[in-house]
Amino acid sequence: MLNILKRILFIGLFFYLPFQSNAWGVLGHRIVGQIAESYLTPNAKKEITKILGTETVAMAANWADFIKSDTTMAYLSPWHYADIKGGLSHADVLSYLKNDTATDAYTKLNFLIKELKNKNLSLDKKRMYLRLVIHIVGDIHQPLHVGHPEDEGGNKIRVTWFGTTTNLHSVWDSRLIDFQQLSYTEYTSAVNHTTKAQQLAWQKQPLKEWIYQTYQVAQNVYADIKPDDKLSYVYNYKYIDILNRQLLIGGIHLAALLNEIFSAKG
Repeated sequence: MLNILKRILFIGLFFYLPFQSNAWGVLGHRIVGQIAESYLTPNAKKEITKILGTETVAMAANWADFIKSDTTMAYLSPWHYADIKGGLSHADVLSYLKNDTATDAYTKLNFLIKELKNKNLSLDKKRMYLRLVIHIVGDIHQPLHVGHPEDEGGNKIRVTWFGTTTNLHSVWDSRLIDFQQLSYTEYTSAVNHTTKAQQLAWQKQPLKEWIYQTYQVAQNVYADIKPDDKLSYVYNYKYIDILNRQLLIGGIHLAALLNEIFSAKG
């Protein structure tokens, strides 16, 4: 009986963790990764294959969430977000990031980028750091991962989604995406459309601007919600284009970063 109870508790924990803590959820991260793959340079593809082997960028995108149940990896938890207080201007946010010394998505992405450019880094470290970069870039395009610290990025804002009690963070992590009822490849095909000019403009944006752009979206999301709001079809209709744009921009930004890390002259 004791062994059966242990198994039930383990299974419950297995299903509980991803839905409580994954940014974008499994589908969202794979969509960002799949979009990024379509914009990689030949050299970046070659170098990434040396590191990941047959594992695609899309499949590598969820590793950082899957390992959360490993207690030895608990230190990575703050790497997934960069909470910033509300009401800041563009200059304020850039100033905050310039002086940021916290353990968060922004400081750790800068660390990982620098490390991946080190030609002497071991293969094991390269694989881990590349998987983290792929995941964290996805994270910082989920609006509530650049949310307010006092409500833990919307985790403390209780709402209902089609009658089910949840929180605002979870709605943006996975519930909006899951509601579309598409596979990650179908979803990618549906949203991966942009002009060459827009693509190039997004690719030129520095990391600080990615954070600020997501921060702006987050402020609009916050302004449009009250605790215990009942969200359903209207919310989906209002925000689906914004959601899809964040996924698309995330993929294009990720590709630009990977192309830069693994440039032929790098």
